[in-house]
Amino acid sequence: MSTPFYVSPQQAMADRAEYARKGIARGRSLVVLQYADGIVFVGENPSRALHKFSEIYDRIGFAAAGKYNEYENLRIGGVRYADLRGYTYDRGDVTARGLANVYAQTLGTIFSSAAEKPYEVELVVAEVGETPEGDQIYRLPHDGSIVDEHGSVAVGGNAEQISSYLDQRHRDGMTLAEALKLAVQALSRDTNGTEREIPAERLEVAVLDRTRPQQRKFKRITGRQLARLLQGGGVDTSKDGSESADAEGSEEE
Repeated sequence: MSTPFYVSPQQAMADRAEYARKGIARGRSLVVLQYADGIVFVGENPSRALHKFSEIYDRIGFAAAGKYNEYENLRIGGVRYADLRGYTYDRGDVTARGLANVYAQTLGTIFSSAAEKPYEVELVVAEVGETPEGDQIYRLPHDGSIVDEHGSVAVGGNAEQISSYLDQRHRDGMTLAEALKLAVQALSRDTNGTEREIPAERLEVAVLDRTRPQQRKFKRITGRQLARLLQGGGVDTSKDGSESADAEGSEEE
């Protein structure tokens, strides 16, 4: 009888982590930035129907990079968790921290299970507060760990290079137009240091705007609003007419 092939637990986990990281790196990057009136989500996404960013609950937004069908299942699960908790207890009991813990448990269980492959996803869960100090941004890598981020965060693709660029240039109190321009500049930088132009029609932009009078703070920015922001103008994000926040997440690019 031949001796079974042995792989140490440490090596097996390292291989699973490397597999997941390579899958996530194949997707286009996205960034999440704090600005004076809330939190902005910016990503390159040529699809108008499949979104990288979605609303989870009143003040909570969701962003993901990696494999579409996997993080779409997580998004739907998050919406169900938030709706059930808000209905059973109180809407104020639904928080980004609680949602991040649920996602962390799910990702961690899948990552440590030898029966299935790890999820090739990296998530960002953000909640806008009454003041900038109350904003919360959590990054969840493929292994289910939780990273509490402040100011800016990038996931997918060349996230490390983009994060370094944002850390050097992001500051508190930026306007939405300034934060959006910074995000686009960061996403436009290739791994070799060169810059490329990302047209407005290939950008997906959404905000959690604390100044909106509605209970739901999530809003997509498209069309002329987005063009005016990129040109340095301002928009009134408190107006109605935003797209449905329950649209699907984007496919892997």
